[in-house]
Amino acid sequence: MPTIPHSTADVEQKVSARAARSAQNAWSGILFGIGLVAFLDEAVFHQLLHWHHFYDLSTPDVGLVSDGIFHAVSWFATIGGLFLFADLRRRGALFIRRWWGGVLVGAGAFQLYDGTVQHKLFGIHQIRYVPDVFIYDVVWNVTAVAMLVAGAVLLVMTRRSGAGISG
Repeated sequence: MPTIPHSTADVEQKVSARAARSAQNAWSGILFGIGLVAFLDEAVFHQLLHWHHFYDLSTPDVGLVSDGIFHAVSWFATIGGLFLFADLRRRGALFIRRWWGGVLVGAGAFQLYDGTVQHKLFGIHQIRYVPDVFIYDVVWNVTAVAMLVAGAVLLVMTRRSGAGISG
């Protein structure tokens, strides 16, 4: 049976704790989303398809080393997100829809950053080296924006005082 707070301070403390857990749910998802999409990018486009390396402005050996560093950093983000996730589950404070909103925001933000800053602004690699890369860029960035928008909608829907965020 739930306990009824006896003072305003008790209520404020519970609201503050819930807000902190709400933020932890979002950040856990964001870190996991960044790590997951970075891992998929590295595994699929770098290793399996050989379309590019993380850094293509030097020798293939430098590109391969850059892929290894990129892979390690993506796993740090993934594992960090999973540690936060485990802590939330242990505390009974996992709000799964809010977490998934964070995953989509993290994945979309990483992919949009990759497609705009790394591919176009810095030019350190392209998605694929073909004569007309435009369609690849469009698909890459539209997918990123779709993930960002879907994640932002979930985060906005689940931000108010825990309403509807436990399921």
